[in-house]
Amino acid sequence: MPGWTQILIVVVLVFLLFGRGKIADVMGDFAKGIKSFKKGMAEEGKTSSDDAKIIDHDTVSQKVTEAEKTSETTK
Repeated sequence: MPGWTQILIVVVLVFLLFGRGKIADVMGDFAKGIKSFKKGMAEEGKTSSDDAKIIDHDTVSQKVTEAEKTSETTK
């Protein structure tokens, strides 16, 4: 587990390498990404209940059987 002095050294090095402006830009972009993600999740919850799809298993199994027959005849 790193000590407080090690953490302080890393923070100082990051500030020296990237500068205050670059770090602020990165954090701003990170915040925009989080907001966009939350907005997308909220919209997804609204549309998923409206656009619910029902799968008819009988139709699917018939199509699979037909596909298997055609693949056997082509061999």
